[in-house]
This record gives sequence, C-alpha cells and structure tokens, in this order.
Amino acid sequence: MTFKVRLTRDAEADLDRLFDFLLERELSRDGGDLSLPTQAIAALQSGIATLKTSPFTCRKAGQSPFLRELVIPVGRSGYLALFEIEDDTSVAVLAVRHQLEDDYH
Repeated sequence: MTFKVRLTRDAEADLDRLFDFLLERELSRDGGDLSLPTQAIAALQSGIATLKTSPFTCRKAGQSPFLRELVIPVGRSGYLALFEIEDDTSVAVLAVRHQLEDDYH
C-alpha cells in the first residue's frame, strides 16, 4: 500500500524556517558550510518520503493511533516530523522541528 504524503502550510513554513536558520548560521561562521542547509532539507524530504510506504512504523505522538512522529537523523542531531494518517491512502505532515526546539506539539 502506498500513501499520498502532503505537507500542510505550517509544515512547508517550518522547512523554510529551518533552511533559513541553517543558512544564517553558516553565513555567520568563519568558513561555514553553505551546502549544509541544502543537505539538511534534502535529508528531511527523504525522511518524509518514507511515509509513503510505512507511516504506521513511526512512534505515536498522543492518544490517537493516527497522530505520529518521524525521527529524521541529520548530522549529530536530527528533526521530528509530526504527521497524521488521515485515511488508508493519505498522510498529512503537520509540523517539522529540530529535536532541540521546545514548541513542537
């Protein structure tokens, strides 16, 4: 079974925000790696793509069995994608946060 995965506006805004944060951080560093933001977003997109085939393997994120989170490792840390399995054919990514952010849920 294959699921259609869509990003909500909030999740798309999260990806933009995370990219901008990484870009600004690398620009401010002497010898910063300007390829890092693109690599991180590519890893996030690749991780999110795994939801097409296996959303139920991700850990639950609340009382509902359909609200779950995907851990996406990137570098020494990683990101969390909060998503909801809407029905037997579709998944909606609701939010994407760095693991150290405290406003995830």
